[in-house]
Amino acid sequence: MSDLPLVRLPAASPGIATALGHLRTVRRNPVGALSLTFILALIAVALFAPWIAPHDPTAIAPRLRMQPPGPGHWLGTDQLGRDVLSRLIFGARTALKVAITGTVGALSAGLVLGLAAALGTRWIDSALVLINDSLKALPLVLFALVLVSIYGPSLAILVTIITLSMAPGYFRVVRNQALVLRNADYVIAARAMGASRLRVAVSHLLPNLVGPLLVLVAMDIPAVIGIESGLSFLGQGVQPPESSWGTMLSEGYTYLRQAPHIALTAGLPIILTTIAFTFFGETLRDALDPRAARGRK
Repeated sequence: MSDLPLVRLPAASPGIATALGHLRTVRRNPVGALSLTFILALIAVALFAPWIAPHDPTAIAPRLRMQPPGPGHWLGTDQLGRDVLSRLIFGARTALKVAITGTVGALSAGLVLGLAAALGTRWIDSALVLINDSLKALPLVLFALVLVSIYGPSLAILVTIITLSMAPGYFRVVRNQALVLRNADYVIAARAMGASRLRVAVSHLLPNLVGPLLVLVAMDIPAVIGIESGLSFLGQGVQPPESSWGTMLSEGYTYLRQAPHIALTAGLPIILTTIAFTFFGETLRDALDPRAARGRK
């Protein structure tokens, strides 16, 4: 047998393990650490809401309606005498449930369709791009109101609206990244060795998409929370008796003069959550691409 030189195939980028390892870099950044701490605290509050909340968020007490913050009710009560702090805690559970469900649905749809467009035939790519552009062109608020008017307001409809409105963004990112990566040396070598398109997508393209997708998810979660809060504010999102920051903000706006604490306490977590996820996404992006971060300074 003749001696053949060993050919070392080009290695793919580090993938999932390295992308998650960048979280340690985020923790070293003061802004990133503070944002990550707030996000983890918010998740803990949402998970343990039944044990953390001091009162039943749906319990009505007409005699205690619109009480200011005090020892018995640390953030006061609303127009029905319900404890505002308890409703905020359960509202965090609603916001994260909608945000995570809608974002995961949009990410899954965009990831599958984006890889199919990049690795499929030309007509599949053209058809998927056409569908994606059509969904992207739909006005979000009008599209949401049409679906709600047809099927009625519910949590399932809200998640469907978020998934359909956010999926085109993930599709475009995945498709564009996959079109570039499919011409990389290690992908060409894998296909020359007989790897199927599914194996190429799962083993070579997907690990290299984790970093950009993590950043995009972190940036999109506050947008999803904003969509949920906005529709709930209009009465077309989460329905009573389930707690929602948007519903509380709407009720607080109605009684702004009599009880301003309701609107103030309902709007503050929306602002803080948006800032925390945005700063976390920016810090994570800088950790994944240090050269771009130095260029912006």
